[in-house]
Amino acid sequence: MAARQLVEVYLDLLSQPCRALHILLNCNKVPHTVRAVALRKGEHRTPEFTKLNPMQKVPVMVVNGFVLTESDAIMKYLATKYDIPEHWYPRQPERRARVDEYTAWHHNNTRPHATKVFILEVLLPTQSGSQVDEVRLNRALSELADTLDKLESMFLRHQPFLCGDDITLADLLAICELMQPMGGGRDVLQQHPQLQRWRSRVQSAVGESFDRAHAVLYGVRDRRKAKL
Repeated sequence: MAARQLVEVYLDLLSQPCRALHILLNCNKVPHTVRAVALRKGEHRTPEFTKLNPMQKVPVMVVNGFVLTESDAIMKYLATKYDIPEHWYPRQPERRARVDEYTAWHHNNTRPHATKVFILEVLLPTQSGSQVDEVRLNRALSELADTLDKLESMFLRHQPFLCGDDITLADLLAICELMQPMGGGRDVLQQHPQLQRWRSRVQSAVGESFDRAHAVLYGVRDRRKAKL
């Protein structure tokens, strides 16, 4: 394995993929520097950041001039290049394929469906000052419920984590998405005890890194609750 070189990451911890990357770095004690990019202030659209990532998205990783975008690619790169426990992204082909299977599914299922609930319940009302569109929200919650059912039946099944007996990158990406509606005080796993137990196992596995990564989201939740 390569010696650990200082990793620079550009993050906004209100972003779900940024939190997943933040947890991976911290719970594995990978030396890194965080460069905060406030999406709400448009800092991802500055000329400096656009030069770094023309897609104007976070996270971005820089290691000795090597720039990488997309959370899935960044996390797999770190797990492959650095000396962190193999269970995060197994080298054994079939076990690795299970992680890849979930991350491929994630981008069109868990991610957009959990995000939509947060956007409709928190982001749009905050930005526009309008009331929550209950019809659209209920439709989004129904779509998310279907995704949660599949998450249980296709991936978690009767095993401790999404891809087997050990925590992997898949669990981090999934849990950070499913925590997002917490910004509106909504626990989307409330009716899913099996997924609640999985969430507890993920939190236990990564320790204080979980709450550190979610502090910004908890702040959004608390401020919103105070206004109600």
